[in-house]
Amino acid sequence: MSVAVVNSFTITEFVNDKAKFDGFVNEWFARIDENGDGKLSRDKIRGRLGMLLPFGSELQPQQENEEIFKRFDEDGNGALDLKEFKALMTEIMNAAARSIGGSPVIVLLGKDSLLMKAVQHELATRSSHS
Repeated sequence: MSVAVVNSFTITEFVNDKAKFDGFVNEWFARIDENGDGKLSRDKIRGRLGMLLPFGSELQPQQENEEIFKRFDEDGNGALDLKEFKALMTEIMNAAARSIGGSPVIVLLGKDSLLMKAVQHELATRSSHS
């Protein structure tokens, strides 16, 4: 675990860097899609999104899964494909940015969490402009 100071800019800049954000989404999709069928079922994502979510959820895990599939399973096949998963990840990150706002917030970061990747992106961007 690490501690960092973030604000909405940290997150939105990461999401807006399509190459970096898409790479992160692809990495996590492949990690969750253990059998490589290109589909994330409810069973595959159950318990896995907590590793990615910046602030957790008030919903119970099963209820959370149902809400995710209602909203993001566009073709209604009971699984999320890569495009649908990217839409989910984009929404999670944008919601985190909205909840943080422009004020700096100190957060505890998991090693592979969404916010950790956003912080790493910001640090890399800063160092390349120095």
